Amino acid sequence: MAPRAIWSGTISFGLVNVPVRMYSAIDEHKLHFHYLHRKDDSPIGYEKYCKKEEKPVPDDEIGKAFEVSKGEYVYLEDEDFEAAKVEGYRTIELTDFVASEEIDPIYFEKTYYLGPQDGGEKVYALLARALEHTRLSGIGKYVMRDREHLGCLRIRDGVLTLERMYFANEIRPAKDLKPGRISVSKQELEMAEQLIDRFSGKFKPEKYKDTYTAALKRVVRAKQQGKEVHVAAETDEAEAPDLMDALRQSLSESKGKSRGKGAARGSRKQPARKAA
Repeated sequence: MAPRAIWSGTISFGLVNVPVRMYSAIDEHKLHFHYLHRKDDSPIGYEKYCKKEEKPVPDDEIGKAFEVSKGEYVYLEDEDFEAAKVEGYRTIELTDFVASEEIDPIYFEKTYYLGPQDGGEKVYALLARALEHTRLSGIGKYVMRDREHLGCLRIRDGVLTLERMYFANEIRPAKDLKPGRISVSKQELEMAEQLIDRFSGKFKPEKYKDTYTAALKRVVRAKQQGKEVHVAAETDEAEAPDLMDALRQSLSESKGKSRGKGAARGSRKQPARKAA
C-alpha cells in the first residue's frame, strides 16, 4: 500500500523550485488504549465544562484566548489567526546550506520523507545528488498546519529527508545542570575511557528492541486467554560501590566482550610508519 502524502508544495532555493510531497518517515508501534466504562464497555467521553458555573458549555460559547498577564486574557478569532499567517504557505524556502555535523541533534524534532511530484523527478534527483556530493544540509522555513516551522533538508538513502527543527529560543540552556568543579583523577579518566572503548562499535539500530511494548503485548494476550498476570517483586537497590572499584569490576567483566574495533585504547596497535 502506497504511503499517503500529508503535505505537498515546493522546495525553493535561488530561482530553483522542486515540487515535492511530504510523507511521515516514522511508523510508531506503540499500543493505543481506550478508556471504557468497566460496567458495559462503553467509551468514556469528555465534556467541555465551565469550572466556575459547574456545567457543560456549548461549542459556540468557547473561544481561544491568550493570557497576557495574570487573569487578563485576549480573545482571538479565526480571522486573527489568518492575519498572522506568513507567506510561503506551500514552500520550503532554503536560505542556507551548512555542514551536517555542525547541527546539534537536539534541534531535530520529527522526520519526514519528501518524494517528487509527477513531472518533478529530474530536478528532485538533481538536488538530492548535489546535497549528497557536497555533504551539506539545507536550512529553511516552511508552513504546515497553520504554523511556521524551521526545517533541515538532508539526504537519507538517496531520498530527500526533512527534519522538523526547534527554533533556537525553544532549546533550554543546560548550563545550570552542569556539575561544578569536580576533581577527576587521571587514573579514573583512563579507566572510564577504556571501559567506553570496550563497548564501542558501529551503530546497528536493528539490535535495539522495544522490549516494553513486546512485554505489554504478552500481558494483553495472557489476559485475553484468562490467565493471571503477576508483577515481579521489586528488589532493594544495592549501595553504590566505590567509583574505582566499580570501574575495575566493569573492566574485568567486560573482558572478552570487546568488539574488535572496540578494543581498549592501551592495547590498540599504532599504525606502521612509511619508510622515508
